[in-house]
Amino acid sequence: MEDPVQLKEEGNRHFAANDLESAIRCYSQALKRGPDKALQGVLFRNRAACFLKKGTYVQAASDASRALDLDPSDLKALFRRSQALEQLGKLDQAFKDLQRCATIQPRNQTFQENLRRLGSNIQEKLRVQFSTDARVQKMFEILLDENSEKEKREKAANNLVVLGREDAGAERIFQNNGLHLLLKLIETKHPEMILAAVRTLSGMCSGHKARAMAILHGLGIDKICLWMSIDNEEISLAVANLLQAIIDSLTGGGKKDDHGKEDALVLDPKKDLRAVTVHLLDLLPSKKVSGQGRDRALNLLNKNIPREDQRDHDNSRSLFVIDNGLKKILKVAGQIPDLPDCLPLTENTQLMASVLLNRLYDDLRSDPERDNFRLICEDYIKAKIDPQDMNKTLHAIQTVSGILQGPFDLGNKLLGMKGVMEMMVALCGSDREVDQLVAVEALIHACTKLSRATFVITNGISLLKEIYKKTQNEKIKIRALVGLCKLGSAGGTDYGLRQFAEGSTEKLARQCRKWLCNPAIDTRTRKWAIEGLAYLTLDADVKDDFVEDEPAMQAMFELAKSTDKTILYSVATVLVNCTNSYDVKEIIPELVQLAKFSKQHVPEEHPKDKKDFVVKRVKRLLKAGVTSALVCMVKADSAILTDQTKELLARVFLALCEDTKDRGAIVAQGGGKALIPLALEGTDAGKVKASHALAKMAAVSNPDIAFPGERVYEVVRPLVSLLNTERDGLQNYEALLALTNFSGRSDKLRAKIVKEKALPDIENYMFENHDQLRQAATECMCNMVVNKEVQERFLAEGNDRLKLLVLLCGEEDHRVQNAAAGALAMLTAADKGFCHKVTKVTTQWLEILQRLCLHDRAEVQQRGLVVAHNLIQADVGLAKTLMESEMLEILTVIGKQEDNPRMQPLLDVARAALLKCVDYGLIKPTSRS
Repeated sequence: MEDPVQLKEEGNRHFAANDLESAIRCYSQALKRGPDKALQGVLFRNRAACFLKKGTYVQAASDASRALDLDPSDLKALFRRSQALEQLGKLDQAFKDLQRCATIQPRNQTFQENLRRLGSNIQEKLRVQFSTDARVQKMFEILLDENSEKEKREKAANNLVVLGREDAGAERIFQNNGLHLLLKLIETKHPEMILAAVRTLSGMCSGHKARAMAILHGLGIDKICLWMSIDNEEISLAVANLLQAIIDSLTGGGKKDDHGKEDALVLDPKKDLRAVTVHLLDLLPSKKVSGQGRDRALNLLNKNIPREDQRDHDNSRSLFVIDNGLKKILKVAGQIPDLPDCLPLTENTQLMASVLLNRLYDDLRSDPERDNFRLICEDYIKAKIDPQDMNKTLHAIQTVSGILQGPFDLGNKLLGMKGVMEMMVALCGSDREVDQLVAVEALIHACTKLSRATFVITNGISLLKEIYKKTQNEKIKIRALVGLCKLGSAGGTDYGLRQFAEGSTEKLARQCRKWLCNPAIDTRTRKWAIEGLAYLTLDADVKDDFVEDEPAMQAMFELAKSTDKTILYSVATVLVNCTNSYDVKEIIPELVQLAKFSKQHVPEEHPKDKKDFVVKRVKRLLKAGVTSALVCMVKADSAILTDQTKELLARVFLALCEDTKDRGAIVAQGGGKALIPLALEGTDAGKVKASHALAKMAAVSNPDIAFPGERVYEVVRPLVSLLNTERDGLQNYEALLALTNFSGRSDKLRAKIVKEKALPDIENYMFENHDQLRQAATECMCNMVVNKEVQERFLAEGNDRLKLLVLLCGEEDHRVQNAAAGALAMLTAADKGFCHKVTKVTTQWLEILQRLCLHDRAEVQQRGLVVAHNLIQADVGLAKTLMESEMLEILTVIGKQEDNPRMQPLLDVARAALLKCVDYGLIKPTSRS
């Protein structure tokens, strides 16, 4: 066992080598060995130095204090504590420690300089504090004065919000009784004042754990939830953002770099986070809560309860919600808007509840956890089924409907519960319209999968037809039609598996389009017309008819832009079907023959699903304004915009930008910006599709226009993700074209491409056998070599990067030659080291260079001459080597040609190279004439 002294020495060696973690480990182990007091002080002091260097200032100050407890005159410990306290913003305490250091060693120049600097910092901080404090007080005076001018109050409110977003400003508001004053602003009940106060509080909480906890306790979670419950969309959203800011700060999400300021001061926030969760769950079944408030609570639960990363094994938040709130979520999912006892809802509430159920179920890790979820649902539904109380039974069926829209497999199991399917069929025959409405919706959701559809085809299709014919209620009629649409599309895109007679599907679609275009029908009911088209547009005749119907397309796009976000998935599905951007299994001729021989069904393609028909449909959608509708759909900040919906939107975008001529218009309408979030979040397939669409746009657009401001840097990562052997050749190629375009714009973009680790992938494609991929990669590298870091990698010892470029200059493909020669010309111009290295990487270098200089294409020849000129400029020895070869004759022949505007740059380079050789004394001036 090592003794403390040896461990200390080992720690010192690690510290000298900048291995701080190992040094801390050694000092900590030495302290555990129980050394004497003197050595203890040294160990604490040394460990404080490590923490100081690491930037963990709370630990640094703590260790320095422990060293000073053992020896109050320890100068190093005192100075280190002063440095740590300064970084923690405790300037007064840091100044006192520094004063003591200067008292002990008055002639120490470092102490004196730091003392002067710290003194002036304290003065500046006080000046800012006093001016900020006065501004804060003045703002509150204006805001709380009923007689203040409206313009003054609005300006003060905006200034307060801005101040709350700055760390120093937020702290001054907090220290100046700001919490109490902000609460008074909220109690004024003026919407503008409430919004200003809530937004200020959000800024104060963001990224500051201690303040967030103080605000949560100061306001009380009850009050915050009460404000979120009110029927005012703007205030409800602002309060939800406040709660999200508090949750983010307590969990460490979206944390600013606080240099460890808060860590030692804040208690464990788990208890507070659990209290927030309980209150959000309590809002769900409450009649006092507005529809907006319920949506906000569901959205917050969706965002913060299920795990974002499945590799994180802790799903305790979901388990807690299931045990304490699953029945509350089911109550929301089971609401029936047409009954008088319905909770206040928006058009999005119930689908958000279904999405939450789905995410909670997906977050479970084992069969016992899933069984527990199922049993809670079964108990809830059983308790609702009551033959004596039809309204209660309706709630049970509506709950099953809600689950079928969420965790579908669980919903299917619940359909098998005794009496559920029978009750659904019985309700279809009821005299009450509300019973029929709920039952038909449940039947629609029950036949989402083909296996269920066959069951309903045999049992319920006649029922749906009868309801469709008999009912006078448009709401029920549309839903019955959607059920028929869904059943009619059970064969998918397979032309040979059509469920209905020829022409029936088109007839159903015409009725759907008619309802869709009727503004007299309420939005919720028109939504079902789109739901029907989502199934019917699997049929190519229906697709073609739909894109020919301009009013129907416009009506759908307008609904897609409305506040009802439950429509997003259906609209996206219609667009995927119309653009044929769904996955299609490749038909292998041999297997088709085998299937025919064995009398198996062979999938058939509809004649109107061929490429020329698809292209026409895409053009019509673009002309009708599909891009602006898609952009609006992507902006939906709601749990309803699920990963599956995002994938559908990405597929549509990819289909729309297939033709190069259309990409400019898509970019102009905001398509480029809309694709960025789709490429960064969602399913793997969705992210790939969105990244590919981005690559198509970025390859041909001006990045500054397509992705203005900082957005352009967000596009780099999706593009780099396509440089992957798992992606297909077209995706690789278009990503390389896009990166070539980006890398030609600015060095900041080139640096971002390097940071995203794209260089090794670009180099790999330079080795590709595929000519186009090799050319695209080489052209990209040609732009990248302007970057200093890329140049350093090429110049570093032990790699073949430069050799590869030289050999590519000798390729047969003139485009690859041109790009490689361009890269070589820029490298040899940037650093003389490249000029020397070129001659050592391969024995063929001179032959390759001569071939470039004799190339029949002027652009390649010019680049070769520039490389030769750079080598001559770099070193007299290199110039001599070239002049002793056929290069002298090549340069002379070119240089002697008569001036020609088209060839002038080329002639000038050759002549400049010869003149340099004259200067070196390697050739005589006459040899030029």
